[in-house]
Amino acid sequence: MSPRGYTVYMVEDDAPVRDALGLLLGLQGYPVAMFGDAESFLSALKPDWRGCALIDIRMPGMDGLSLQKHLRETGCDLPVIVMTAHGDVDSARDAFRSQAVDFLEKPVEQNRLFAAIEEAFARQAATHQAELQQGEFARLLATLTPREKEVMEMVVAGRHNREIAELLGISPRTVEVHKARMMAKLQVSCVPDLVRLNLAGPRDQT
Repeated sequence: MSPRGYTVYMVEDDAPVRDALGLLLGLQGYPVAMFGDAESFLSALKPDWRGCALIDIRMPGMDGLSLQKHLRETGCDLPVIVMTAHGDVDSARDAFRSQAVDFLEKPVEQNRLFAAIEEAFARQAATHQAELQQGEFARLLATLTPREKEVMEMVVAGRHNREIAELLGISPRTVEVHKARMMAKLQVSCVPDLVRLNLAGPRDQT
């Protein structure tokens, strides 16, 4: 079942196939938006779309693999499921190299299609959650003083309190105070959590 706000964006030039798959997915409770070619899909694409793209390979104009590659290169995080009536090893390899969730041959097997969609939605949810966590980390990071940021960077680098004190020209006790305040502001209780938060957070911490 689709998470709230998640949609299957189908790009398929064959109208009967498009309508049949749209009906099938609708009956399973999946919201579906259908497009007859890559160009109409790209012209409608919005940055806040959530769900997955179900893309046919052979289409007039831009083909499905080119569309998949374009989405990846432009930073679109919609997971892609590729389908085709003319599957071959090279096409499958290209699709998976561009991080396709699955490569489905027509006629599409229903249970495999549903499983691929569920996996795609799970990937999208994980990406969205990571984005939210990064945004929250950036907000908390902004509450640190310059000194607390210095201490944080040295703690994450593996330096001990006495070493940090010597490098900053302050007492170990003062380092402990800055460290405690910094960790409280970042809402972490131990150094491993601090390291994990930094690794998952935004790259630019200046």
